[in-house]
Amino acid sequence: MEARRIAVIGSGAIGGVLAAAAHDLGHQVTLCARTPFDRLSLETPDGTAEVPVPVVTEPDAVGDVDWVLLTTKVPDVAGARPWLERLDAPGTPVVVVQNGIEHRESVADMGLSAPVLPALIYVAAERVRPGHVVRRSPGTMLVEPGEVGMRFAALLAGSPVEVSVAEDFAAAAWRKLLSNVGANPITALTLRRLDVFDVPEVRDLGAALLDEALAVARAEGAALTRADVDAVVSGFTSDFPRENGSSMLYDRLAGLPTEHEHITGAVVRAARRHGIPVPRNETVLALMRGLRPTRLPASVAELRPSCASNPPKP
Repeated sequence: MEARRIAVIGSGAIGGVLAAAAHDLGHQVTLCARTPFDRLSLETPDGTAEVPVPVVTEPDAVGDVDWVLLTTKVPDVAGARPWLERLDAPGTPVVVVQNGIEHRESVADMGLSAPVLPALIYVAAERVRPGHVVRRSPGTMLVEPGEVGMRFAALLAGSPVEVSVAEDFAAAAWRKLLSNVGANPITALTLRRLDVFDVPEVRDLGAALLDEALAVARAEGAALTRADVDAVVSGFTSDFPRENGSSMLYDRLAGLPTEHEHITGAVVRAARRHGIPVPRNETVLALMRGLRPTRLPASVAELRPSCASNPPKP
């Protein structure tokens, strides 16, 4: 494919993985970062390599581009506004790579003229320090059907990130939300990795959170079944390494805001629209809202190095 100019907004694990994947294909990539660092390094099972992409911290330092990949967590989207406004153009799609089910809503108030393409990603990746990302597995992305989605799949074809068009993207988004709504808040609240689900009562709580979310997803029109819940519950104890963590756990360890309003909160908001009781999710959401975003002591943060920010797709 002919080289394209790509701006990746966000220099975390997902931004680093996608910047490296696009660069390896010969695209002209600019990494848009809030915190300056000298270079991007990507560590994979095959070794560590520097990714020679320019890292800029000011929107005016970016020229015109053909694609914009928004990879910040949802709470950080407001901070990305100057970048999105600078790069906005009717012919420059914005690929919103986020957790949750509210991809378009997260940028709706910016009045963008660009087409917005919601995207989901499954990859075992972690930013261990500014500019250094560890990718422990190949990546899989799902995007909405349509011409823009097909063009984006072609853009990254042949890279370690395989992009597929999900004919039922709403169901795919809710399916991924199921994997987040149990593991993310429980690991963040307990400060434990997936081994916390070896505790039977905790595993039962995770399953109950998913049962509530399934009822809401189906009310929203997502074609999910009990089999989707069973697959996620099974994954708590068998599909992933016990030392894996979650993005909410990492954010809490680093003293950063978590995405609870856009994961558990998304379930609770949709449940209220449909009059569906979700008491366990409401309780977990209240507890997450009560946490202070304070960096934890080093003795606790030692949990972090062996965790993965997004579990690979089961």
